[in-house]
Amino acid sequence: MDESAGDPLQLHRAEPAPPVLLEQLHWLGVLYWTLDADKDENDPELEKIRKERNYSWMDVITICKDKLPNYEEKMKMFYEEHLYLDDEIRYILDGSGYFDVRDKEDRWIRIFMEKGDMITLPARIYHRFTLDEKNYVKAMQLLVGDPVWAAYSCPAAHFEARGQY
Repeated sequence: MDESAGDPLQLHRAEPAPPVLLEQLHWLGVLYWTLDADKDENDPELEKIRKERNYSWMDVITICKDKLPNYEEKMKMFYEEHLYLDDEIRYILDGSGYFDVRDKEDRWIRIFMEKGDMITLPARIYHRFTLDEKNYVKAMQLLVGDPVWAAYSCPAAHFEARGQY
């Protein structure tokens, strides 16, 4: 990903654009699956993942100007670099967007997410989210246990979880 501060909805591909392999993401603790989003929460593969990883809590969020209250404010908040003390799990049911994560050398990696993609960002990884030019995504949010929506902005090196990363 290039490091320009331009419109976050753009691709921001570095030139040359070396591909990021799933193995590289896995090395960072990022997990990825492709599921059948048309089956929604009735997908046996999704149920298997939820059971194996103890994802007991679930809701659905639609991010677009017409559906999300305080849209502009929320988009700025989502795009501010932050981390959580718990894993962040998103399953794209419709639409598309980008998760940006920091690698071990503190460079951004942009992950394009579209319908059927499911990702787990590990606790302690710096990340941010933005829509793409379509300005729409519907995503399932999954968690282990009850939600704790406490995002910590950079720098957050004082957290034990970040030190483990």
